[in-house]
Amino acid sequence: PQVNVAIRTSLQSLREKIEQLRELLLRAVSTRQITQLEGDRRQNLVDELLTRHRQLEASYRNEGPEPDMSRSNLMAGGAKRGITNPWLMEESEETRGLGFDELRQQQRRIIEEQDAGLDALSSIISRQKQMGQEIGNELDEQN
Repeated sequence: PQVNVAIRTSLQSLREKIEQLRELLLRAVSTRQITQLEGDRRQNLVDELLTRHRQLEASYRNEGPEPDMSRSNLMAGGAKRGITNPWLMEESEETRGLGFDELRQQQRRIIEEQDAGLDALSSIISRQKQMGQEIGNELDEQN
């Protein structure tokens, strides 16, 4: 039991640190502390960390598909390709045990994060537009 608690705690801590990295990266890009190209590179690294975290969680919970099971799914053809019922899907760890108000608060937080990302993207695009106009003006002047 102590090992399970330690693993669960470590996985939760890893998840929180990945989220902190993501927030710091978003701030760094939006305040132009780093270039967009570097921000993209770092975002890919954060996404890779998140993927590995999910793999670790699945491995811990023994949720990965077993080899025989995946083979049988492949051989079954299109039998299981139908539309799945969303009500039969298992609830994610992030929302399990949360009440209505907590879910709404989490949804608002996610929307705020998306808005911040869109604001950063908007400022980057407007800066690129300004640079394009300046390049065009410089070309006109040179010609």
